[in-house]
Amino acid sequence: MSDRTDDIDQTHSHDIDDTPSVTCSRCDREWDLSYELDDLEVGNQSFEQFALDHMRHTGHFPDGISPWIVSCRHCPEGEEFLAASAAQRWAKTHARHTRHSIEVAHADEETTVVSPE
Repeated sequence: MSDRTDDIDQTHSHDIDDTPSVTCSRCDREWDLSYELDDLEVGNQSFEQFALDHMRHTGHFPDGISPWIVSCRHCPEGEEFLAASAAQRWAKTHARHTRHSIEVAHADEETTVVSPE
């Protein structure tokens, strides 16, 4: 049995660039998420964090991002979320506290209504 190791067959982690990237056709730019991963240390939330920051700074989301939009049918309250669970939680909480009906909409889904119980 040989103790020899072939460097050709070994893949070093520093040789692979698997940093995710985000594009925005409106800004005509592409960003890698190394800042969110390395400096902000948000890990799996890096894509969501970038999308939210991009929206705050530019007024629009990057390509491929469609927020869940919750809107109260009775008052001007509403929010946008990137996760369906967060949108549903906000809608249920607002409906429970105000007795208002809330619309929950997403580009890929049919609009639903959360009614007060």
